[in-house]
Amino acid sequence: MISDKQFYLDTFNIDENDLRKLTVTALSHGGDYCDLYFENTMLQTHQLMDGEVSSSGLNIDYGVGIRVLCGEKTGYAYSESTEWADMESAAKAASAISQGQAVKPRDTRSIGATYTAQENNGGRLVRRLYPGQPNPRADRYPILQNWRETSPAIAVEYLGKLEKSIKKRDGRISSVICVLSSQTSDYLMYNSFGELKYETRPMTTVQAMLVADNGNGKIQKNVSRSFRKGAEMATDELIEEIAEKITCGIDEAFEAVRPKGGQMQVVMGAGASGILLHEAMGHAFEADFNRKGQSIFSDKMGQRVCPEGINIADDATIRGNRGSLNFDDEGVPGQRTLMVENGILTSYLHDRISAKFYGVAPTGNGRRESFRSSPIPRMRATYMESGNAEPEGIIASVSKGIYVNEFSNGQVKIGEGDFTFFVKSGFLIENGKLTTPVKDINVIGNGPQALKDIVAVGNDCVIDDSAWTCGKGQSVPVCCGMPTVLINNLTVGGE
Repeated sequence: MISDKQFYLDTFNIDENDLRKLTVTALSHGGDYCDLYFENTMLQTHQLMDGEVSSSGLNIDYGVGIRVLCGEKTGYAYSESTEWADMESAAKAASAISQGQAVKPRDTRSIGATYTAQENNGGRLVRRLYPGQPNPRADRYPILQNWRETSPAIAVEYLGKLEKSIKKRDGRISSVICVLSSQTSDYLMYNSFGELKYETRPMTTVQAMLVADNGNGKIQKNVSRSFRKGAEMATDELIEEIAEKITCGIDEAFEAVRPKGGQMQVVMGAGASGILLHEAMGHAFEADFNRKGQSIFSDKMGQRVCPEGINIADDATIRGNRGSLNFDDEGVPGQRTLMVENGILTSYLHDRISAKFYGVAPTGNGRRESFRSSPIPRMRATYMESGNAEPEGIIASVSKGIYVNEFSNGQVKIGEGDFTFFVKSGFLIENGKLTTPVKDINVIGNGPQALKDIVAVGNDCVIDDSAWTCGKGQSVPVCCGMPTVLINNLTVGGE
Protein backbone atom coordinates (compact mmCIF):
# COMPACT_ATOMS: atom_id res chain seq x y z
CA MET A 1 0.00 0.00 0.00
CA ILE A 2 1.37 3.35 -1.03
CA SER A 3 1.26 5.60 2.02
CA ASP A 4 1.77 8.93 0.25
CA LYS A 5 -1.60 10.70 0.31
CA GLN A 6 -0.47 13.16 -2.33
CA PHE A 7 0.09 10.31 -4.82
CA TYR A 8 -3.61 9.47 -4.73
CA LEU A 9 -4.79 13.08 -4.82
CA ASP A 10 -2.58 13.67 -7.87
CA THR A 11 -3.80 10.45 -9.54
CA PHE A 12 -7.35 11.78 -9.47
CA ASN A 13 -6.43 15.42 -10.07
CA ILE A 14 -8.11 16.60 -6.89
CA ASP A 15 -7.24 18.15 -3.53
CA GLU A 16 -8.82 17.84 -0.09
CA ASN A 17 -10.68 21.13 -0.44
CA ASP A 18 -12.25 19.84 -3.67
CA LEU A 19 -13.33 16.67 -1.86
CA ARG A 20 -15.12 18.73 0.78
CA LYS A 21 -16.76 20.94 -1.86
CA LEU A 22 -17.94 17.90 -3.81
CA THR A 23 -19.48 16.43 -0.66
CA VAL A 24 -21.29 19.71 0.06
CA THR A 25 -22.67 19.67 -3.49
CA ALA A 26 -23.84 16.08 -3.14
CA LEU A 27 -25.72 17.00 0.05
CA SER A 28 -27.12 20.23 -1.38
CA HIS A 29 -30.68 18.88 -1.58
CA GLY A 30 -30.43 17.40 1.91
CA GLY A 31 -29.28 13.94 2.85
CA ASP A 32 -27.83 12.08 5.80
CA TYR A 33 -24.56 10.90 4.33
CA CYS A 34 -22.40 11.07 1.24
CA ASP A 35 -19.32 9.20 0.06
CA LEU A 36 -16.94 9.52 -2.90
CA TYR A 37 -15.19 6.51 -4.41
CA PHE A 38 -12.30 7.13 -6.81
CA GLU A 39 -10.77 4.27 -8.81
CA ASN A 40 -7.85 3.90 -11.20
CA THR A 41 -7.45 0.28 -12.35
CA MET A 42 -5.02 -1.22 -14.84
CA LEU A 43 -5.83 -4.78 -15.95
CA GLN A 44 -3.50 -6.77 -18.21
CA THR A 45 -4.37 -10.23 -19.53
CA HIS A 46 -2.16 -12.55 -21.58
CA GLN A 47 -3.21 -15.94 -22.95
CA LEU A 48 -0.96 -18.65 -24.38
CA MET A 49 -2.53 -21.48 -26.36
CA ASP A 50 -0.29 -24.42 -27.24
CA GLY A 51 2.83 -22.29 -27.16
CA GLU A 52 1.43 -19.31 -29.10
CA VAL A 53 0.13 -16.01 -27.75
CA SER A 54 -3.58 -16.14 -28.61
CA SER A 55 -4.63 -12.90 -26.93
CA SER A 56 -3.16 -10.03 -24.98
CA GLY A 57 -4.97 -7.00 -23.66
CA LEU A 58 -4.75 -3.92 -21.50
CA ASN A 59 -7.72 -2.14 -19.93
CA ILE A 60 -7.71 1.09 -17.93
CA ASP A 61 -10.75 1.90 -15.78
CA TYR A 62 -10.87 5.35 -14.21
CA GLY A 63 -13.54 7.42 -12.54
CA VAL A 64 -15.49 8.34 -9.42
CA GLY A 65 -18.77 7.11 -7.95
CA ILE A 66 -20.83 9.40 -5.70
CA ARG A 67 -23.44 8.08 -3.29
CA VAL A 68 -25.96 10.05 -1.24
CA LEU A 69 -28.17 8.49 1.45
CA CYS A 70 -31.31 10.36 2.47
CA GLY A 71 -33.70 8.59 4.81
CA GLU A 72 -34.65 5.39 3.06
CA LYS A 73 -33.35 6.30 -0.39
CA THR A 74 -29.99 6.02 -2.13
CA GLY A 75 -28.88 8.25 -4.98
CA TYR A 76 -25.89 7.08 -7.00
CA ALA A 77 -24.10 8.58 -9.97
CA TYR A 78 -20.64 8.22 -11.46
CA SER A 79 -18.27 10.02 -13.77
CA GLU A 80 -15.55 8.53 -15.97
CA SER A 81 -13.79 11.87 -15.73
CA THR A 82 -12.40 13.72 -12.71
CA GLU A 83 -12.70 17.13 -14.34
CA TRP A 84 -14.49 19.35 -11.86
CA ALA A 85 -17.54 20.06 -14.05
CA ASP A 86 -18.11 16.33 -14.63
CA MET A 87 -17.76 15.40 -10.96
CA GLU A 88 -20.01 18.29 -9.94
CA SER A 89 -22.66 17.12 -12.40
CA ALA A 90 -22.52 13.58 -10.99
CA ALA A 91 -22.75 14.94 -7.41
CA LYS A 92 -25.84 16.97 -8.29
CA ALA A 93 -27.39 13.93 -9.98
CA ALA A 94 -26.82 11.71 -6.94
CA SER A 95 -28.25 14.43 -4.70
CA ALA A 96 -31.40 14.78 -6.78
CA ILE A 97 -31.89 11.01 -7.07
CA SER A 98 -31.71 10.64 -3.28
CA GLN A 99 -34.69 13.00 -3.12
CA GLY A 100 -36.66 10.93 -5.61
CA GLN A 101 -36.28 13.54 -8.33
CA ALA A 102 -35.96 12.77 -12.02
CA VAL A 103 -32.55 13.70 -13.39
CA LYS A 104 -31.37 14.35 -16.93
CA PRO A 105 -27.63 13.78 -17.19
CA ARG A 106 -25.20 16.15 -18.91
CA ASP A 107 -24.74 15.55 -22.59
CA THR A 108 -21.34 13.88 -22.33
CA ARG A 109 -20.15 10.30 -22.54
CA SER A 110 -18.16 10.64 -19.35
CA ILE A 111 -21.20 10.91 -17.08
CA GLY A 112 -23.37 7.98 -16.06
CA ALA A 113 -25.72 7.31 -13.21
CA THR A 114 -27.98 4.89 -11.53
CA TYR A 115 -30.99 7.05 -12.26
CA THR A 116 -33.38 5.16 -10.05
CA ALA A 117 -33.99 5.73 -6.39
CA GLN A 118 -33.16 2.59 -4.46
CA GLU A 119 -35.16 1.82 -1.35
CA ASN A 120 -32.99 1.08 1.66
CA ASN A 121 -35.87 -0.84 3.21
CA GLY A 122 -37.92 0.62 6.00
CA GLY A 123 -37.80 -0.41 9.60
CA ARG A 124 -36.00 0.41 12.81
CA LEU A 125 -33.14 2.83 12.16
CA VAL A 126 -30.52 4.30 14.44
CA ARG A 127 -29.18 7.78 13.94
CA ARG A 128 -25.66 7.15 12.83
CA LEU A 129 -23.91 5.37 10.00
CA TYR A 130 -20.98 4.36 12.15
CA PRO A 131 -17.88 6.17 10.96
CA GLY A 132 -14.89 4.02 10.08
CA GLN A 133 -11.36 4.37 11.43
CA PRO A 134 -8.09 5.80 10.10
CA ASN A 135 -6.00 4.02 7.52
CA PRO A 136 -4.83 0.69 8.99
CA ARG A 137 -1.19 0.49 9.97
CA ALA A 138 -0.75 -3.03 8.67
CA ASP A 139 -0.90 -3.64 4.93
CA ARG A 140 -2.34 -7.05 4.03
CA TYR A 141 -1.08 -6.95 0.46
CA PRO A 142 2.20 -5.03 0.04
CA ILE A 143 3.37 -4.94 -3.59
CA LEU A 144 6.97 -6.06 -3.93
CA GLN A 145 7.02 -5.82 -7.74
CA ASN A 146 4.44 -3.64 -9.49
CA TRP A 147 2.97 -4.99 -12.74
CA ARG A 148 2.73 -1.41 -14.00
CA GLU A 149 6.52 -1.37 -14.06
CA THR A 150 6.94 -4.89 -15.48
CA SER A 151 7.30 -5.72 -19.17
CA PRO A 152 4.45 -7.84 -20.68
CA ALA A 153 7.18 -10.06 -22.15
CA ILE A 154 7.90 -11.34 -18.63
CA ALA A 155 4.28 -12.52 -18.27
CA VAL A 156 4.36 -14.26 -21.65
CA GLU A 157 7.68 -15.94 -20.85
CA TYR A 158 6.23 -17.15 -17.55
CA LEU A 159 3.21 -18.68 -19.26
CA GLY A 160 5.53 -20.51 -21.66
CA LYS A 161 7.40 -22.09 -18.78
CA LEU A 162 4.10 -23.13 -17.19
CA GLU A 163 2.85 -24.73 -20.40
CA LYS A 164 6.04 -26.76 -20.86
CA SER A 165 5.96 -27.94 -17.25
CA ILE A 166 2.39 -29.20 -17.72
CA LYS A 167 2.88 -30.92 -21.08
CA LYS A 168 5.98 -32.86 -20.09
CA ARG A 169 4.17 -34.58 -17.21
CA ASP A 170 1.71 -36.67 -19.25
CA GLY A 171 1.88 -37.79 -22.89
CA ARG A 172 -1.92 -37.87 -23.13
CA ILE A 173 -2.17 -34.07 -22.88
CA SER A 174 -3.14 -32.75 -26.32
CA SER A 175 -3.73 -29.07 -25.60
CA VAL A 176 -2.83 -26.53 -22.93
CA ILE A 177 -4.08 -22.97 -22.40
CA CYS A 178 -2.36 -20.72 -19.84
CA VAL A 179 -3.59 -17.29 -18.75
CA LEU A 180 -2.01 -14.63 -16.56
CA SER A 181 -4.14 -11.71 -15.41
CA SER A 182 -2.64 -8.84 -13.42
CA GLN A 183 -4.64 -6.02 -11.88
CA THR A 184 -3.40 -2.97 -10.00
CA SER A 185 -6.01 -0.62 -8.56
CA ASP A 186 -5.58 2.76 -6.84
CA TYR A 187 -8.46 3.85 -4.60
CA LEU A 188 -9.29 7.04 -2.78
CA MET A 189 -12.41 7.35 -0.63
CA TYR A 190 -13.87 10.35 1.16
CA ASN A 191 -17.14 10.75 3.03
CA SER A 192 -19.22 13.33 4.83
CA PHE A 193 -17.67 12.30 8.16
CA GLY A 194 -14.45 13.82 6.81
CA GLU A 195 -12.79 10.37 6.56
CA LEU A 196 -10.15 10.04 3.86
CA LYS A 197 -8.89 6.58 2.88
CA TYR A 198 -6.50 5.56 0.11
CA GLU A 199 -4.59 2.48 -0.97
CA THR A 200 -3.41 0.36 -3.91
CA ARG A 201 -4.82 -3.17 -4.28
CA PRO A 202 -3.01 -5.75 -6.41
CA MET A 203 -4.37 -8.98 -7.85
CA THR A 204 -2.51 -11.60 -9.87
CA THR A 205 -4.24 -14.67 -11.27
CA VAL A 206 -2.64 -17.61 -13.09
CA GLN A 207 -4.87 -20.18 -14.79
CA ALA A 208 -4.17 -23.36 -16.70
CA MET A 209 -6.54 -25.56 -18.74
CA LEU A 210 -5.72 -28.84 -20.43
CA VAL A 211 -7.31 -31.42 -22.67
CA ALA A 212 -6.12 -35.02 -22.36
CA ASP A 213 -6.92 -37.81 -24.81
CA ASN A 214 -6.38 -41.52 -24.04
CA GLY A 215 -7.62 -42.76 -27.42
CA ASN A 216 -11.08 -43.63 -26.10
CA GLY A 217 -12.17 -40.22 -25.01
CA LYS A 218 -11.13 -36.78 -23.82
CA ILE A 219 -11.20 -35.03 -20.47
CA GLN A 220 -10.71 -31.41 -19.51
CA LYS A 221 -9.14 -30.05 -16.35
CA ASN A 222 -8.44 -26.56 -15.08
CA VAL A 223 -6.56 -25.06 -12.15
CA SER A 224 -6.12 -21.48 -11.02
CA ARG A 225 -4.28 -19.59 -8.31
CA SER A 226 -5.01 -15.99 -7.36
CA PHE A 227 -3.58 -13.69 -4.70
CA ARG A 228 -3.42 -10.02 -3.82
CA LYS A 229 0.18 -9.83 -4.95
CA GLY A 230 2.16 -8.12 -7.67
CA ALA A 231 4.58 -9.65 -10.16
CA GLU A 232 6.46 -11.30 -7.28
CA MET A 233 3.73 -13.98 -7.38
CA ALA A 234 5.13 -15.36 -10.66
CA THR A 235 7.59 -17.86 -9.16
CA ASP A 236 8.95 -21.22 -10.30
CA GLU A 237 7.37 -22.75 -7.20
CA LEU A 238 3.93 -21.67 -8.39
CA ILE A 239 4.58 -23.22 -11.81
CA GLU A 240 5.36 -26.54 -10.18
CA GLU A 241 2.32 -26.31 -7.90
CA ILE A 242 -0.11 -25.62 -10.75
CA ALA A 243 1.47 -28.21 -13.07
CA GLU A 244 1.29 -30.90 -10.38
CA LYS A 245 -2.29 -30.01 -9.44
CA ILE A 246 -3.68 -29.99 -12.95
CA THR A 247 -2.01 -33.27 -14.02
CA CYS A 248 -2.79 -35.13 -10.81
CA GLY A 249 -5.94 -37.20 -11.15
CA ILE A 250 -5.98 -37.60 -14.93
CA ASP A 251 -6.20 -41.38 -14.54
CA GLU A 252 -9.13 -41.02 -12.13
CA ALA A 253 -10.89 -38.63 -14.51
CA PHE A 254 -10.76 -41.21 -17.32
CA GLU A 255 -11.96 -43.96 -14.96
CA ALA A 256 -14.80 -41.99 -13.37
CA VAL A 257 -18.33 -43.41 -13.51
CA ARG A 258 -21.79 -42.13 -12.75
CA PRO A 259 -22.95 -43.97 -9.63
CA LYS A 260 -26.45 -44.75 -8.46
CA GLY A 261 -28.09 -41.83 -6.72
CA GLY A 262 -30.07 -41.59 -3.51
CA GLN A 263 -29.91 -40.12 -0.04
CA MET A 264 -26.59 -40.78 1.64
CA GLN A 265 -23.75 -39.39 3.69
CA VAL A 266 -21.47 -36.93 1.91
CA VAL A 267 -17.92 -36.07 2.96
CA MET A 268 -16.80 -32.62 1.84
CA GLY A 269 -13.06 -32.57 1.17
CA ALA A 270 -10.93 -29.83 2.70
CA GLY A 271 -10.47 -26.69 0.60
CA ALA A 272 -12.40 -26.07 -2.62
CA SER A 273 -15.60 -27.75 -1.44
CA GLY A 274 -15.98 -24.62 0.69
CA ILE A 275 -17.76 -23.11 -2.32
CA LEU A 276 -20.87 -24.92 -1.10
CA LEU A 277 -20.52 -23.11 2.24
CA HIS A 278 -20.11 -19.81 0.38
CA GLU A 279 -23.13 -20.28 -1.87
CA ALA A 280 -25.61 -22.20 0.26
CA MET A 281 -24.93 -20.53 3.61
CA GLY A 282 -22.71 -17.46 3.14
CA HIS A 283 -25.09 -15.53 0.90
CA ALA A 284 -27.91 -16.22 3.33
CA PHE A 285 -25.84 -14.48 6.04
CA GLU A 286 -25.49 -11.24 4.02
CA ALA A 287 -27.44 -8.57 5.84
CA ASP A 288 -29.34 -7.09 2.88
CA PHE A 289 -31.10 -10.39 2.25
CA ASN A 290 -31.95 -10.64 5.93
CA ARG A 291 -33.22 -7.09 6.53
CA LYS A 292 -35.53 -7.55 3.54
CA GLY A 293 -36.75 -10.89 4.90
CA GLN A 294 -35.44 -12.76 1.85
CA SER A 295 -33.08 -15.12 3.69
CA ILE A 296 -33.98 -18.34 5.45
CA PHE A 297 -31.88 -16.97 8.37
CA SER A 298 -33.77 -13.66 8.70
CA ASP A 299 -35.31 -14.67 12.03
CA LYS A 300 -32.49 -16.88 13.30
CA MET A 301 -30.10 -14.36 14.93
CA GLY A 302 -28.94 -15.65 18.31
CA GLN A 303 -30.32 -19.11 17.60
CA ARG A 304 -28.54 -22.42 17.11
CA VAL A 305 -28.14 -23.15 13.39
CA CYS A 306 -25.70 -26.07 13.55
CA PRO A 307 -24.18 -28.41 16.13
CA GLU A 308 -22.07 -27.19 19.01
CA GLY A 309 -18.41 -26.58 18.25
CA ILE A 310 -18.88 -25.30 14.68
CA ASN A 311 -17.55 -21.85 13.79
CA ILE A 312 -18.01 -20.11 10.43
CA ALA A 313 -16.05 -16.94 9.65
CA ASP A 314 -15.84 -14.32 6.93
CA ASP A 315 -12.36 -12.86 6.96
CA ALA A 316 -10.68 -9.85 5.34
CA THR A 317 -7.43 -10.16 7.29
CA ILE A 318 -5.58 -13.09 5.63
CA ARG A 319 -2.34 -11.71 4.23
CA GLY A 320 -2.27 -11.79 0.43
CA ASN A 321 -5.62 -13.56 0.18
CA ARG A 322 -7.82 -12.86 -2.83
CA GLY A 323 -10.72 -11.82 -0.60
CA SER A 324 -8.71 -9.73 1.90
CA LEU A 325 -9.15 -5.98 2.32
CA ASN A 326 -7.38 -3.34 4.38
CA PHE A 327 -10.72 -1.57 4.29
CA ASP A 328 -13.87 -2.20 2.30
CA ASP A 329 -15.35 -0.08 -0.49
CA GLU A 330 -17.05 2.18 2.05
CA GLY A 331 -13.79 2.83 3.90
CA VAL A 332 -14.65 0.55 6.84
CA PRO A 333 -11.62 -1.40 8.12
CA GLY A 334 -11.44 -5.03 7.04
CA GLN A 335 -11.89 -7.50 9.87
CA ARG A 336 -12.63 -11.09 10.72
CA THR A 337 -16.33 -11.61 11.38
CA LEU A 338 -17.52 -14.75 13.14
CA MET A 339 -20.95 -15.40 11.67
CA VAL A 340 -21.54 -18.67 13.52
CA GLU A 341 -19.88 -19.21 16.90
CA ASN A 342 -20.14 -22.57 18.60
CA GLY A 343 -23.18 -23.35 16.44
CA ILE A 344 -25.00 -20.06 17.22
CA LEU A 345 -25.71 -17.42 14.54
CA THR A 346 -23.98 -14.34 15.96
CA SER A 347 -23.58 -11.88 13.07
CA TYR A 348 -24.70 -11.03 9.59
CA LEU A 349 -22.35 -9.43 7.07
CA HIS A 350 -22.98 -5.68 7.05
CA ASP A 351 -22.36 -2.62 4.95
CA ARG A 352 -23.11 0.82 6.41
CA ILE A 353 -26.79 0.76 5.40
CA SER A 354 -27.62 -2.63 6.91
CA ALA A 355 -25.56 -1.80 10.02
CA LYS A 356 -27.69 1.32 10.48
CA PHE A 357 -30.85 -0.73 10.12
CA TYR A 358 -29.78 -3.26 12.76
CA GLY A 359 -28.13 -0.75 15.08
CA VAL A 360 -24.72 -2.39 14.92
CA ALA A 361 -21.29 -1.47 13.59
CA PRO A 362 -20.54 -2.38 9.95
CA THR A 363 -18.39 -5.47 9.50
CA GLY A 364 -16.35 -4.21 6.54
CA ASN A 365 -18.42 -6.11 3.95
CA GLY A 366 -19.53 -3.15 1.82
CA ARG A 367 -18.15 -4.06 -1.60
CA ARG A 368 -18.65 -2.98 -5.20
CA GLU A 369 -17.48 -4.14 -8.62
CA SER A 370 -16.21 -0.72 -9.61
CA PHE A 371 -16.84 3.00 -9.21
CA ARG A 372 -19.91 2.51 -11.43
CA SER A 373 -21.70 0.50 -8.72
CA SER A 374 -23.05 1.28 -5.28
CA PRO A 375 -21.69 -0.96 -2.46
CA ILE A 376 -23.73 -3.84 -1.06
CA PRO A 377 -22.99 -6.53 1.58
CA ARG A 378 -20.64 -9.14 0.07
CA MET A 379 -18.44 -11.93 1.39
CA ARG A 380 -14.62 -11.85 1.41
CA ALA A 381 -12.91 -15.11 2.49
CA THR A 382 -15.58 -17.41 3.93
CA TYR A 383 -14.66 -20.63 5.68
CA MET A 384 -15.51 -23.08 8.43
CA GLU A 385 -12.87 -23.36 11.12
CA SER A 386 -11.17 -26.66 11.89
CA GLY A 387 -12.77 -29.09 14.30
CA ASN A 388 -11.26 -31.99 16.22
CA ALA A 389 -11.83 -35.02 14.01
CA GLU A 390 -9.14 -36.76 11.96
CA PRO A 391 -10.01 -36.70 8.23
CA GLU A 392 -9.09 -40.38 7.83
CA GLY A 393 -11.40 -41.25 10.70
CA ILE A 394 -14.28 -39.33 9.14
CA ILE A 395 -13.97 -41.28 5.89
CA ALA A 396 -13.56 -44.57 7.78
CA SER A 397 -16.87 -43.93 9.61
CA VAL A 398 -18.90 -43.96 6.38
CA SER A 399 -20.15 -47.32 5.11
CA LYS A 400 -21.76 -45.94 1.94
CA GLY A 401 -21.47 -42.42 0.65
CA ILE A 402 -19.71 -39.88 -1.58
CA TYR A 403 -16.45 -38.03 -1.05
CA VAL A 404 -16.37 -34.66 -2.84
CA ASN A 405 -13.06 -33.12 -3.83
CA GLU A 406 -14.47 -30.15 -5.61
CA PHE A 407 -17.75 -28.63 -6.74
CA SER A 408 -18.30 -26.55 -9.84
CA ASN A 409 -21.42 -24.64 -10.73
CA GLY A 410 -24.59 -24.76 -8.68
CA GLN A 411 -27.89 -23.09 -7.88
CA VAL A 412 -29.13 -21.74 -4.55
CA LYS A 413 -32.50 -20.38 -3.42
CA ILE A 414 -31.68 -17.82 -0.72
CA GLY A 415 -35.22 -17.69 0.65
CA GLU A 416 -35.77 -21.41 0.99
CA GLY A 417 -32.11 -22.38 1.41
CA ASP A 418 -32.34 -25.15 -1.20
CA PHE A 419 -29.22 -25.87 -3.24
CA THR A 420 -28.01 -28.06 -6.10
CA PHE A 421 -24.30 -28.39 -6.87
CA PHE A 422 -22.46 -30.27 -9.58
CA VAL A 423 -19.60 -32.45 -8.37
CA LYS A 424 -16.44 -31.70 -10.33
CA SER A 425 -14.49 -34.60 -8.84
CA GLY A 426 -15.00 -37.16 -6.11
CA PHE A 427 -15.07 -40.80 -5.08
CA LEU A 428 -17.45 -43.42 -3.82
CA ILE A 429 -16.98 -44.32 -0.17
CA GLU A 430 -17.55 -48.02 0.47
CA ASN A 431 -16.98 -49.60 3.85
CA GLY A 432 -14.90 -46.66 5.03
CA LYS A 433 -12.61 -46.51 1.98
CA LEU A 434 -12.38 -44.29 -1.11
CA THR A 435 -13.01 -46.52 -4.13
CA THR A 436 -14.36 -45.62 -7.59
CA PRO A 437 -13.94 -42.07 -9.01
CA VAL A 438 -17.31 -40.49 -9.82
CA LYS A 439 -18.58 -37.99 -12.36
CA ASP A 440 -21.80 -36.37 -13.60
CA ILE A 441 -23.54 -36.23 -10.23
CA ASN A 442 -25.24 -33.50 -8.25
CA VAL A 443 -25.45 -32.97 -4.52
CA ILE A 444 -28.87 -31.66 -3.50
CA GLY A 445 -29.93 -30.33 -0.12
CA ASN A 446 -31.07 -27.45 2.03
CA GLY A 447 -28.54 -25.08 3.61
CA PRO A 448 -30.01 -24.78 7.13
CA GLN A 449 -30.76 -28.50 7.25
CA ALA A 450 -27.27 -29.37 5.96
CA LEU A 451 -25.76 -27.30 8.78
CA LYS A 452 -27.87 -29.18 11.32
CA ASP A 453 -26.87 -32.52 9.77
CA ILE A 454 -23.11 -32.01 10.18
CA VAL A 455 -21.84 -34.89 12.29
CA ALA A 456 -18.05 -34.44 12.09
CA VAL A 457 -15.62 -31.59 11.35
CA GLY A 458 -12.00 -32.33 10.51
CA ASN A 459 -8.92 -30.67 11.98
CA ASP A 460 -7.62 -29.76 8.50
CA CYS A 461 -9.20 -26.49 7.33
CA VAL A 462 -7.75 -25.41 3.96
CA ILE A 463 -8.28 -22.00 2.37
CA ASP A 464 -8.58 -22.59 -1.37
CA ASP A 465 -6.64 -19.98 -3.35
CA SER A 466 -8.34 -20.48 -6.70
CA ALA A 467 -9.72 -17.57 -8.73
CA TRP A 468 -13.14 -17.48 -7.08
CA THR A 469 -15.39 -14.65 -8.25
CA CYS A 470 -18.81 -14.04 -6.74
CA GLY A 471 -21.69 -12.65 -8.75
CA LYS A 472 -24.54 -10.80 -7.02
CA GLY A 473 -25.50 -8.30 -9.66
CA GLN A 474 -21.86 -7.25 -9.37
CA SER A 475 -18.72 -9.44 -9.55
CA VAL A 476 -16.08 -9.25 -6.81
CA PRO A 477 -13.08 -11.46 -5.92
CA VAL A 478 -13.67 -13.81 -2.99
CA CYS A 479 -12.18 -16.88 -1.39
CA CYS A 480 -13.53 -19.94 0.40
CA GLY A 481 -12.32 -22.74 2.61
CA MET A 482 -13.38 -25.82 4.50
CA PRO A 483 -12.06 -28.64 6.67
CA THR A 484 -13.13 -32.18 5.92
CA VAL A 485 -16.81 -32.29 6.91
CA LEU A 486 -19.29 -35.16 7.12
CA ILE A 487 -22.96 -34.35 6.43
CA ASN A 488 -25.81 -36.81 6.83
CA ASN A 489 -28.79 -37.20 4.55
CA LEU A 490 -27.87 -35.28 1.41
CA THR A 491 -29.41 -36.33 -1.89
CA VAL A 492 -26.95 -37.46 -4.56
CA GLY A 493 -28.30 -37.27 -8.09
CA GLY A 494 -26.82 -40.14 -10.13
CA GLU A 495 -28.26 -42.94 -12.20
